[in-house]
Amino acid sequence: MSQHFVEVALPVPMRQLFTYAISEALNTPNIIVGERVLVPFSGRQLVGIVIKTAAATDIASEKIKPIIARVTDKYPLPPALLKFLITLSRYYHHPIGDICQQALPVLLRQIEQPDLSFQTRWFAREDNADTDIEELSKRAKKQAELYATIAHSQGSSWPELRTLGFSKAQLNALVDKAYIKEKEIEPSEFEWQEGALFEDNRLSLSTEQAVIVSAVNQSNQSFSCHLVDGITGSGKTEVYLQAMENVLAANKQVLVLVPEIGLTPQTLARFEQRFDVPIYLHHSGLNDKERLDTWRAAYIGHAAIIIGTRSSIFTPAQALGLIIVDEEHDNSLKQQDTFRYQGRDCAILRAQQLNIPIILGSATPSLESLQNAFSHKFHYHQLTRRAGNSVQSQLSLVDLNQEHLDHGIGESVKQAISATLQRKEQVLIFLNRRGFAPAINCKECHWVVDCQRCNKPYTFHQNDQLLICHHCGSQKRIIKQCQQCGSSRLSPVGQGTEQLEQHLSQWFSDKSVVRIDRDSTRRKGELTKLLQAIHNKEHDILLGTQMLAKGHHFPDVTLVVILDVDGALFSYDFRAPEQMAQLLVQVAGRAGRASKPGKVLIQTQYPQHPLLQDLVNNGYRHFAQQALTERKFARLPPFGYQILLRAEANYPSYPAKFLSALCQYQYQDCELAGPIPAAMEKKAGKYRYHLIVQSAQRKSLHQATLQILSLMQSHELSNKVRWSIDVDPVDFSW
Repeated sequence: MSQHFVEVALPVPMRQLFTYAISEALNTPNIIVGERVLVPFSGRQLVGIVIKTAAATDIASEKIKPIIARVTDKYPLPPALLKFLITLSRYYHHPIGDICQQALPVLLRQIEQPDLSFQTRWFAREDNADTDIEELSKRAKKQAELYATIAHSQGSSWPELRTLGFSKAQLNALVDKAYIKEKEIEPSEFEWQEGALFEDNRLSLSTEQAVIVSAVNQSNQSFSCHLVDGITGSGKTEVYLQAMENVLAANKQVLVLVPEIGLTPQTLARFEQRFDVPIYLHHSGLNDKERLDTWRAAYIGHAAIIIGTRSSIFTPAQALGLIIVDEEHDNSLKQQDTFRYQGRDCAILRAQQLNIPIILGSATPSLESLQNAFSHKFHYHQLTRRAGNSVQSQLSLVDLNQEHLDHGIGESVKQAISATLQRKEQVLIFLNRRGFAPAINCKECHWVVDCQRCNKPYTFHQNDQLLICHHCGSQKRIIKQCQQCGSSRLSPVGQGTEQLEQHLSQWFSDKSVVRIDRDSTRRKGELTKLLQAIHNKEHDILLGTQMLAKGHHFPDVTLVVILDVDGALFSYDFRAPEQMAQLLVQVAGRAGRASKPGKVLIQTQYPQHPLLQDLVNNGYRHFAQQALTERKFARLPPFGYQILLRAEANYPSYPAKFLSALCQYQYQDCELAGPIPAAMEKKAGKYRYHLIVQSAQRKSLHQATLQILSLMQSHELSNKVRWSIDVDPVDFSW
């Protein structure tokens, strides 16, 4: 009986492939690379991905088990995607089996395969009279908007409609009134190659914008990376849209990465206004079936445009012609646990392997991308003017040492808020601290209610009447009595968005205050609803965390107030100044985006701090050039390369001992820093240490990483310490 062999990637924390036999008796001929197979592993059955096939193997036959079954012959991972995943495994030193799992929807990782035959979309009925539509507009405006959205699309899916702020009730109402119909349809029935562009919605480009679009179009048959460094409101999205036109006309797909789920509604709306093609979303807010639909549509080439967060880089689009990474500087593009990949860098690699162009856009480009542009690895484009009649907002520092504070807000700031509201304009207030108060303490003995698992104060959430640890997520009921002295004089310390919302509502009682943070947008669709209400001018004061800072367009906001920036001025993390500068500029960019001039007030106790002075007087580009000079002198990224080794355990001594053992060896052309306690030494009951390995040569660093991997796996504490390798780390705070 003849047989051959396959090497399979399994979802286990082991950095190797596993060899299995395929015999003719299994009646599974012609298994190909990329297919999913069911195999026995350590007393259980697992679904794995075939990485290699071979006619022979050096492993003794008695040690090789046969595969149990072919899971399905549908949708094997395409060769180009598999090559991409293998490259990532080598670069990030992460198990290939786990990475392959990332590239599969949850429903395809299971032994029992889902129904893959049909998907449901909604269409406008062809027999609707114009008079009926006019009547609907008078009686049910939102239903009329929903109908118009569906009528101007080649079939709308529920995830798309939900993202745009519509409800199931509105959808069902249109079905009941016979305005729309539901149809299960094979994606192959769609023809999106023709008539894809809505010409009426196309805007005229400025000279700067036209140069960028032309440069991208000229390189659409080869790899090129274009960094678009455009101030907030300068029309980067219009550049993306017009760069996509030739790609879609050539029947190629476009992948658009955004850092946050919250940016997908406005991105989707802009793209649907411009292109009459199937657009699919991919992010964690979708359920498993919805994500499978996107994955499958990308696979078969039906999805013309895929918009999603960082994991969208793994979608199996086989006809990609362009990748766009919006807000390329944003740290949300970096996965911070398990497989710690950088979405932007992965996107560049994928574009390079596919030999297609990629656009990186930001008003505050990362120092890594700027250095690549300055060294001519990237094409560098600047957008220096705001689109239309809008002008750059004026930034001013408010010296808190000279101000009378009322619940964290200076008197002059309150006056500016009041004056803005009197002009019927909107105000955005930024406070990057959710909850009511960051701590609760005793007025008698100063005892603080700490999370025992993290040794950090609980945050008081008044709306939920809970104490919540923002580090490990543990919760407890409000404590009425001090557990140290017995006093009942417990009081909130500091201020979060919940508390400030109360004060703003009291000060400006005739105005509407809306709070946007992770707590207020917990329910699915809530963020979209709140953003729509803001655009409809239903709210006057917008209060929020960094969720509000990222790319949103608020044309009626003319005043931005930034509170509590001083903490980031004195961080030990060398990236903190860059991240703070980016956040300040991004938040400031929400002001004055239409014809009305904008103003930005930054409260600080350190108005003479060089970083703040540089940003206010010279702007982000000057700050970035100074920061690059400092990084070069210190041989820090992007002029050096780093990996961060993290170790945590239940016993305080284990992580330090484990990492210290690595320091006893020599690593060519590498420097070690540590081990040191993590900035937050205890989290979720685990004690945590860091060790940084740095080198001026990327190759030397990766050779050292392979050596370190071998040492860690063989160490006596390897099974008692949870450890990880973070290549190109961006966050040292945890």
